[in-house]
Amino acid sequence: MKFLYDLVVFKAIFLLPIVALFNKKIKLFIDGRKETFSKIASLKNENTIWFHAASLGEFEQARPIIEEIKKEYPTYKILVTFFSPSGYEIRKDYNLADVICYLPLDSKSNARKFVEIVNPKLAVFIKYEFWPNLLGELKSKEIPTILVSGILREKQLFFKSYGGFMRDSLQAFHYFFVQDENSKKLLNSINFKNVTIAGDTRFDRVSKILEQDNSLDFINQFKNNKYTVVAGSTWQEDETLLVNYINNKASEDEKFIIAPHNIKNDAILELQKSINKKTVLFSAKADKNLAEYQVFIIDTIGILTKIYAGADLAYVGGGLKTGLHNILEPATFGIPVIIGDKFDKFKEAVDLVKIGGCISIKNQEEFTSNFISLKNDENFRKLTGVINKRYIQDHLGATKLIMNYLKDKI
Repeated sequence: MKFLYDLVVFKAIFLLPIVALFNKKIKLFIDGRKETFSKIASLKNENTIWFHAASLGEFEQARPIIEEIKKEYPTYKILVTFFSPSGYEIRKDYNLADVICYLPLDSKSNARKFVEIVNPKLAVFIKYEFWPNLLGELKSKEIPTILVSGILREKQLFFKSYGGFMRDSLQAFHYFFVQDENSKKLLNSINFKNVTIAGDTRFDRVSKILEQDNSLDFINQFKNNKYTVVAGSTWQEDETLLVNYINNKASEDEKFIIAPHNIKNDAILELQKSINKKTVLFSAKADKNLAEYQVFIIDTIGILTKIYAGADLAYVGGGLKTGLHNILEPATFGIPVIIGDKFDKFKEAVDLVKIGGCISIKNQEEFTSNFISLKNDENFRKLTGVINKRYIQDHLGATKLIMNYLKDKI
């Protein structure tokens, strides 16, 4: 099986540049990796701590630990690597990291060269990033390596009869900090006992959002003290339901802020044209009396968290088809959250749906009825929001637990 894995990686190295000619995302994936080794060269012979995140969500799980390490160990260099362009492109200028780059494809030669140059004092992998050749190199050099906010599932190769090479790669980890009891049991079942249920570091991250100034003047002007729905990270399937509701059911005193995942001009203009209520774009807000508009489309990135602070209700996109986006950010503000019905891979969503802080919908009828209920019943809305806020507060502490472990490892 290991031979087949290496063969697939080898073929990918040659085939992906061809695919990149026809796919913009793959082009970013390939072009970005051309700079990896030149970027990490500056870390040679430095005391470096390496964090690897697949994409943006995993980076948010790494972030609380990075912040604590920079406070406790300011002389150490921080390297952050991403697998996906969607993470790298948004966080490539993160100011607490000394070097941010793409992870090289996991060939034996790339892994050997990468680990030899960086030679980290500590390697931190996030959630479910497991690259056998890189892990093998870390193990051979006896570099302390941990997994944080880990999630394991029975379908993964580690737990299959033919997944021996993947099980072997787990030997590189000195410790596993996992999110739930099931992940711990699965690791125990293949004889890994160095496991602690620490929870998800994102809870520590989002709780700190409340300590910052989250007010935005243009949002306050738009809201004009009216009931406001914020729809964040929406995809086309989310927007279809939302636009139908806005056009046919929304009352005049109900306002909507939509922050689409895709902010390309054609997609934004198509969304704007589909709405028959007075609509304004973030990019065209200058000199506008925002209070006159009912729908505000945010065609930029980086401000969604603060926008949630002004919401009475949040709809978080991706749960109908593409992959659910972050529900913890709106939840920390103590507001109800509505999502699609495909959320079983997201523990926080499963938990919040079960206890009633998050409401799952699967069609227009459910979407509309829940929007109307939450708008018209203030007590229901407030109680649902309180459930979310308490859930966040009850799950803090993963970062502290991990930092206590690292005290004698760095």
